[in-house]
Amino acid sequence: MPSYATHDPRSAAAEADERRAVEAELSLLRDVLRLLPSGVTVQDEHGDFLLVNDAAASQLGVYDSAHAAPRSPQLSQRGETGLEFLRSGRTAVIEESIDDGQTRQVLLTARRPVRIANRTLLISSSADISEQKAFEDQLFRSAYYDELTDLPTRRVIEHRANSLLKQDEGDVKFALAFLDIDNFKHINDYYGHGVGDMLLVEASKRLARDLRETDMLARISGDEFLLLLSPIGGAHEVAEFLQSTLSRLAAPFFIDESEIFAAVSIGVSLYPDHGRSYNVLRQNADLAMYRVKNDGKGAVAFFDADMEQEALARMKIEQSLRLAILEKRFCCAFQTKVDIRTQEIKGIEALVRLRDDEGVIQAPGTFVDLAVELGLIDELTHLVLAEIVKSIDLINETFGPHATISINVAAKQAVNPEFMYSFALALEATGFPRRFMIEVTEDAFVTKTHFQEEILPMLRKIGVGISIDDFGIGYSSLSALADITADEIKIDRSFITDIHRRPRSQGILRAIESLSEALGMTVIAEGIESFEELAYLQAATKIRYAQGYYFSRPIFPRGTEADASARERNALQPRKSPGTAKSRRLFARQPLSALGYRSFRQSPPGNHSANSDRAGMAPRHPALSSH
Repeated sequence: MPSYATHDPRSAAAEADERRAVEAELSLLRDVLRLLPSGVTVQDEHGDFLLVNDAAASQLGVYDSAHAAPRSPQLSQRGETGLEFLRSGRTAVIEESIDDGQTRQVLLTARRPVRIANRTLLISSSADISEQKAFEDQLFRSAYYDELTDLPTRRVIEHRANSLLKQDEGDVKFALAFLDIDNFKHINDYYGHGVGDMLLVEASKRLARDLRETDMLARISGDEFLLLLSPIGGAHEVAEFLQSTLSRLAAPFFIDESEIFAAVSIGVSLYPDHGRSYNVLRQNADLAMYRVKNDGKGAVAFFDADMEQEALARMKIEQSLRLAILEKRFCCAFQTKVDIRTQEIKGIEALVRLRDDEGVIQAPGTFVDLAVELGLIDELTHLVLAEIVKSIDLINETFGPHATISINVAAKQAVNPEFMYSFALALEATGFPRRFMIEVTEDAFVTKTHFQEEILPMLRKIGVGISIDDFGIGYSSLSALADITADEIKIDRSFITDIHRRPRSQGILRAIESLSEALGMTVIAEGIESFEELAYLQAATKIRYAQGYYFSRPIFPRGTEADASARERNALQPRKSPGTAKSRRLFARQPLSALGYRSFRQSPPGNHSANSDRAGMAPRHPALSSH
């Protein structure tokens, strides 16, 4: 008889529960795999995709991750590279770049061949590192490319030059040119830093025009560029190319509704003629560029051996200046501002002097500009104030206790709030700040700075006066005076020299005088050197105050190091003209009041030309002793 198998209902139920549990677990694993943030793909030995999760589908442009279809170019490319890894059997971590024409992704993909159920499979896992790579690229560009002009930086062009030097087998020739935009600081101050930045961008575009792929232009600092020209045939070829570059830059730049003219000074060194290392070539190109600056700017110069000697001399002066500041080897001479109607001394201007290693007094023309360039002028200005405070009793005895004391402040300092704040505190600490007059050039007023809004009120609060020095030679116009709140205007000597013979200068002088009078500013004529100039001012203008060698050259107050006064006389004594000395002696016997103008025929006997009056000058005040 037949036998019937018996089934345990409880066993069947357990098996069903187990199947359901396995299926649930598999479903969970499938969902986890599908939703993993990393893109996961699985390929068989034929390169076909068995699995593409959602993240991978998004990364590779696949829209149906369940069936890995339709295939995208990115998926096809991964399939082909996957076969190579399957054949080699190696594990690797690589970067994949995926560009669909609109966006660019960078994936970090780990690939590993495995053996499962007698099948060879390739498992790939990808993480999107696009943001990280973008940040790395940003860091790279900030390190090696200028943010403003997008030009390579100093280290890039240095690396390029060093690569050329390493490749040299005797036939490499290249040129390294150092380019500096002339007067860029004035442009920056006058038009503002925004316009200055745009000028740098536009200038860099013109400089880069017509460069070959083997050439390189780099921005190495604010207004300085380096140009590498490689290969070259010779100096003539380089000179011709750079002259065409200068011609391109001669055309005006139209920026922010302003027409701006800019020029470039260029110094050039050639490899191997002028050096066999990058540093030497760059230094020599720099020296050649400074030769252009000194000779008038806006040109090209090639390095020569004489420039090296000039650089050594300049370095010696620089070292001496630094040492002099450290040792405080400075003193002050003073030039008077005279009332040409009453002979009274209105004020004095402090003029810094340097005592060199041998004790000889040096005029400021040898070191002041260098101090500004080296960033030492702030400390030097404070030393001048300290010298005045130390000698104030002798100053009062020599010039009178009511004479104002003028101190020159460079335009660069005047627009620097940090320096001016510290200097204002130092002036106030003297106990007599109202005696002081700060002399600044007109650039400080008309440039787009905070001098008028912030610095000027600070000085006014402590009673310090403001004088516009060298008025008429800067960027301002007569209309700019209306916005200037100064106490004094010093008309530049270029308008005063031979004023009695120059009708055009006379007209300008009258305009400045009238406008200054309307605005309540005292006018001082600078650089009076002849009787005729003084006589014209007395007769044809209302100007009361003047300053110049005609009255007195810069002097030291009595009692301040007698040996310094003798050295000052020797250092500044110009070549004498016998006729001039005679006429000056004759004139020295006359009081200043005797110079009252009635007609030009009243000029004293002798020859008093503008140049010859520098010789044998006698002081015009009994207390003054000329040095």
